[in-house]
Amino acid sequence: MSDPKAEAGLTTAAETGRPMPDPGLAPGVLSNRNYVNFITSRTCSSLAFQSTAVALGWMIYDRTGSAYMLGLVGLFQFLPMLILTFAVGAVADRFDRRRIGLACQWVEAATVAAIFAALWHGSLSAPMILAAVTLLGAAQAFERPTMASLLPGIVGPSMIQRAIATSTSFMQTALIVGPSMGGVLYGFGELVPFAFAAVLFTVAGINIIRIRLITAPTARAPVTLASVFAGVSFIRANPAILGTLSLDLFAVLLGGATALLPIFASDILQAGPIGLGLLRTAPAIGALLMSFWLARNPITAGAGRKMFAAVAIFGVAIIAFSLSRSVALSILALFTAGAADTISVVVRSSLVQLLTPDDMRGRVNAVNSLFIGTSNQLGEFESGMLAGLIGPVATGVVGGIGTIAVVLIWMRIFPGLVRVERLDGT
Repeated sequence: MSDPKAEAGLTTAAETGRPMPDPGLAPGVLSNRNYVNFITSRTCSSLAFQSTAVALGWMIYDRTGSAYMLGLVGLFQFLPMLILTFAVGAVADRFDRRRIGLACQWVEAATVAAIFAALWHGSLSAPMILAAVTLLGAAQAFERPTMASLLPGIVGPSMIQRAIATSTSFMQTALIVGPSMGGVLYGFGELVPFAFAAVLFTVAGINIIRIRLITAPTARAPVTLASVFAGVSFIRANPAILGTLSLDLFAVLLGGATALLPIFASDILQAGPIGLGLLRTAPAIGALLMSFWLARNPITAGAGRKMFAAVAIFGVAIIAFSLSRSVALSILALFTAGAADTISVVVRSSLVQLLTPDDMRGRVNAVNSLFIGTSNQLGEFESGMLAGLIGPVATGVVGGIGTIAVVLIWMRIFPGLVRVERLDGT
């Protein structure tokens, strides 16, 4: 019989009698079949979703020419998450998380297939696009916290930071390929990116099925009103988690100018759909390189200070992007924003996973997803609405300044978070 700890990448030097290999390439993570299936599923899903998002964003702006409609795309992605968050957490802590993820992949595959069919028959309208976005948002509302809750059962606490950094590198690769592929494939025809996405969502589902649990699931308490909202209570009782999640919430909410990329690509930079794909790819490239660095060089000291510094740099990069009139400079600014944001992502995700017991991870990760969705999708809505009033450039500058202000305020409100040093489970 195989050793579950060895399969999970948790075998120690004392148990093997020989030195552990250099963790720079995270061999304990990448040699774990369960983790490989996990990361393949998440990467394919992200690749498909990002490709679809670029195609839908360009399509709805091409059909309407309205910044308000771009804002509504973000809102309609966010609303299902807002409505379903607490139900999602309770479900993820009550039922087999693999089956929940599989169901989400099926829904997403069916949705993009329906978009393909509507385009084929020439019947796709703006309201139908918003309906599809809503359905995709609902599936993502279940999928993201559920899949995140699986990770600590696949790798141990000492490997969680490397596992998250490695996961981030794969997903950022999807963010590089996805938007570029979405823009390029859209240039070959409206149908192509949706066929591409349907196949990838199917592959993601197959890999979820292949994940084998290495530990018996903990006893699941019956679902009650108190248990549904237990995630909120847990976060409120842990200042490190509360401060980290709320920092990301408000900083990225204000710094959501990247939601306006179709406007910048079309009206300001005159870059076209391929340029839009490149702009969407730039932050992912920065994030990918930073995640590679963190996988080889985990944060071993000053984690809290480095997170605050990274968020401040993110705000500065958003200001630079908003004021740029050069495609090259815009790409550089977005590259920097992506690299800085990845530091925050790894610190935040590591803290949440390390400080949360398994029987609470579904509910806590659901709240975490709500915070992320608020900062991303609601940030897109806020940016779209504000851009309609004061223009995209002013919106980006105001948002970047607001992000820096949030960093300074949070350092005063959560001084303990500034003093967080290690992310290795000690």
